[in-house]
Amino acid sequence: MITLFDSIKKQKLKFEPISPKQVRIYVCGPTVYDDAHLGHARSSIAFDLWRRLFLFLDFKVIFAKNFTDIDDKIIKKSLQNGISVEEVSERYIELYLNDMHALGILRPDLEPKATSNLPQMHEMIEQLLQKGYAYKGENNDVYLSIAKDKAYGSLSQRTTHEQNQSRITNANDKQEESDFALWKGYKGEDDIAYDSPFGKGRPGWHIECSAMIEKHLAYDMREKQEYEKQEFAIDIHAGGADLLFPHHENEASQTRCATGRELAKYWLHNGFVNINGEKMSKSLGNSFFIKDALKVYDGEILRNYLLGVHYRLALNFNEEDLLQSKKRLDKIYRLKKRIMAERIADSIPPTKALDSTELADQLESLNTLKTHTKNAQDSFIKPLLEALSDDYNISKALSIIEEMLSISNDYLDKNPKDKAYKLAISGNLACIEYLLGLGDKDPTLYFQLGLTEQERQDIESKLQARTEAKKQKNYVLADSIRDELKSQGIEIMDTPQGSTWEKI
Repeated sequence: MITLFDSIKKQKLKFEPISPKQVRIYVCGPTVYDDAHLGHARSSIAFDLWRRLFLFLDFKVIFAKNFTDIDDKIIKKSLQNGISVEEVSERYIELYLNDMHALGILRPDLEPKATSNLPQMHEMIEQLLQKGYAYKGENNDVYLSIAKDKAYGSLSQRTTHEQNQSRITNANDKQEESDFALWKGYKGEDDIAYDSPFGKGRPGWHIECSAMIEKHLAYDMREKQEYEKQEFAIDIHAGGADLLFPHHENEASQTRCATGRELAKYWLHNGFVNINGEKMSKSLGNSFFIKDALKVYDGEILRNYLLGVHYRLALNFNEEDLLQSKKRLDKIYRLKKRIMAERIADSIPPTKALDSTELADQLESLNTLKTHTKNAQDSFIKPLLEALSDDYNISKALSIIEEMLSISNDYLDKNPKDKAYKLAISGNLACIEYLLGLGDKDPTLYFQLGLTEQERQDIESKLQARTEAKKQKNYVLADSIRDELKSQGIEIMDTPQGSTWEKI
C-alpha cells in the first residue's frame, strides 16, 4: 500500500489511482529566464523519486513537466541581451535539461511549452467566459471571478483576500482585487503579443498549467467516454511549497470552474532549500545555481545530499552536511567495488545505466536494471519498499540501507568467496540504483572524481613506478612514492590483484 501526504486533506492518504495500475503526474516546471538553482534541483529530485517508486511497483506512469516560456522576466532578459524571446527560452531550457541529466533525473514523458499550447488556453478561457466564471476587463484583459468559485481556498486554506499575486500589476478594471488574470491584453509595452479570441495579448501565469493538463493528460490519454465521467483530471499534481498559493490554488479553481471536475486527486508539495534561514530563490538573490554546484561536486553527490531530508521538510543547505552525507554514498560504492572484484557472470548491473538523455533509452536501462533487482534479499527490499511507500519515508529507508551495507560487509569479511551472497548483494545495490538513482558509476571512477585525465595518468605512472620499486625490493622508494601521493590526497590500496588508488 502506498500512502502520501495530500495538501488538501492535510494528512496521509492511501493512494488509489484513477485507473488501475496507472498514474498521471504533473509537476510545475521552471520559468526559463535564468539558470536553475538548488531549489529546482530539490523539487525535481523529490518527484523523480516518486516516479521511480511507481515504476518499480509496475505502475504505468505518465509524467509531465512544463516549461513556462511566456513571462515578463523572459521578455526583460531578451531586451537586456538583444536576442529574441525564443532564443532566451530555448537557451535556458537546454541548460535546465543538462542540469537535470547531471542530477540523474529521468526525462519526463511530456514537456509541454506554454507557447505551444495557446489554443488550449484560449479554449479554457472561453469556457470560463461562457459559464460566467470569467469576465472581460479593459484593453482585452480577461479575469476569473474568485467570488463565483465557492470552493476557492480549499487547497491552500487561504482566503480570497490573500490572493494578491498574478504576475501582473494591479489593474483598475478588476471587479475584485483578488481576481486574477486569465489573459493580459496587449498594452504596447513591448513587441510580444499573441492573437486570441479576446484580442492581442499574453496568457496569465496560471492558465497554462490547467490548459496543458487538460489537453495532454486528462483528455488525450483517455477515451472520450472515460474522460467525461472522471471526477479528477489527473492523479497527482506536484510542485514546490511556494506554488501552493496562489498558483496551484488558481489552477485548481480554473479547472474546477471550466470542466466541473477537480484538477488532481492528490496534491504533493516539496519543502524549500534554505540558505541562512531564507528560501532559495532568484528573486531573493541567494540562488546557488546547479551549474556552479556541479563545478565543485558531482551531480550524484548533490542528488544524494538533496534526497536525504524528507521531501516535505525544508532543507537547510550546508556544505559540511553535504560532505557528511557523501560518506553514505562512499559506503555504497565500496560495497559495489568489493563485489565487483570477482564478477559473477552477468549478475552485476551495467554501470551508468541512465547515461543517455533520451527517455526511451533511460526506461530501457531501468528495465534492464529491474531484472537485477530480482536477486535482492527479501529481508532488504521488503522493508525498503514499505518505508518508501509510506509517504517516502527517506530517513527510515536510508537507515535500512545503512544496516544492509554494514551487515553485508561483516558477512563478506568472514565469507569472502560466497558467490551466492555477492549475487544477492548486487540485487540490493540494483534496488538502490533504481529507486534512489544512486550507485550507477563504476566504483573505481567514482573514487577518482574531481581529477583530470592528465592527473589520473600521472598517478598511474607513479603507481607503476612504485610497483616496479617493490619488485626491485627498493622499499624506501616505494614508501616515498606512497607518501608523495598521500600528500596529494591520493590513497593507495594494495590487494592480491594489485594496487589501486582513490582520491581521499
